[in-house]
Amino acid sequence: MTEDTSQLITQQRAVLAGGCFWGMQDLIRKLPGVVATRVGYTGGDVPNATYRNHGTHAEGIEILFDPEQISYRGILELFFQIHDPTTPNRQGNDQGMSYRSAIYYVNEEQKQVAEDTIADVNASGLWPGLVVTELEPVGGFWEAEPEHQDYLEHFPGGYTCHFPRPDWVLPKSSA
Repeated sequence: MTEDTSQLITQQRAVLAGGCFWGMQDLIRKLPGVVATRVGYTGGDVPNATYRNHGTHAEGIEILFDPEQISYRGILELFFQIHDPTTPNRQGNDQGMSYRSAIYYVNEEQKQVAEDTIADVNASGLWPGLVVTELEPVGGFWEAEPEHQDYLEHFPGGYTCHFPRPDWVLPKSSA
């Protein structure tokens, strides 16, 4: 039996942090081309991180996406629209290192796209200040506990500090 590779999706991975992971997951998962998401802990110092013991990790989201349907740049543009990348270690009422803004790139191409997107965000003047989003190579990602996965799907009225900001959209000419 031969495998039909014409139907296989070449997925790519993105890892982002931008405050409480529930709200990010709820909005990013709805993008066409996003195949799967999971929330967890990344970018810190504790192996096998958990909600009660995540050290300097950020609450993050791992995204698997189909680059034929959405680009990494497209994901980053929504990322910068749904959280405030100008506030260090804070989103809304959530404060501390766990709630920092960060992009964890998986290869040099993602790093370059992130650098270009950050430069465009800063040049646009649309955000309330300059971007403080950390840009680091991806490291370990520890999946959060089951009760944190798909949280706003289970509790639609639950807490979130993430929402689309229609005025924070980069002009099409810069994309």
